[in-house]
Amino acid sequence: MGSDRPLTYPLTVAAGALATCCVLAVPATLDQLSAIVTVAVAIVGYTAFRVLMAQRRVPPDQSIRRVRQQHGLTSRSWIEHQGTWTPVYFDPALVTLPTPTNTFPRLYPAGRVRHSEPPGKLIDNPTRPDPDGAARAHTAASPLRRLTLDAQQAIAAPFIGVMWVYVDGGGVTAFAGATCVAAVVAIWLAAINGSDPS
Repeated sequence: MGSDRPLTYPLTVAAGALATCCVLAVPATLDQLSAIVTVAVAIVGYTAFRVLMAQRRVPPDQSIRRVRQQHGLTSRSWIEHQGTWTPVYFDPALVTLPTPTNTFPRLYPAGRVRHSEPPGKLIDNPTRPDPDGAARAHTAASPLRRLTLDAQQAIAAPFIGVMWVYVDGGGVTAFAGATCVAAVVAIWLAAINGSDPS
């Protein structure tokens, strides 16, 4: 397994979001173009920040417990270690990780360390290896599955499109462009914040 494999999906989604912004910038008016450029700069900046923060070592080489969180439409993997909780980018190896364990793959943090339990429904990994774990991990790692699950976050995109048309005008094409930008930003945010498809 490559050392950067858990970061491949979020970086690919970020590249897709930037490509969408570039395509939509071509027919854009000056106001639309400035909004698209602002969004693209935010995507580049926040993605670079997340990749830089993901290089930290998490957690120390001691016993950890992997927990999957479900909170609204958001699903993430967390590592619990001595009363601290760290969100991590999804790696298929997490699905088959017995908990607690001292042996685990290189993990990449996907956010700040918490000193309290994350909100929502928390699901522990089994204490013994699941016989179907490898098949579940393979299914969960599918880019199409991950993209489909992250696309749930784009549910508000049409409302943002309507708001843009109300504020800036432009009709159907402005609505379609604003809706597309809002949708790719929502999907990108889910991916860059460490969504978990398992």
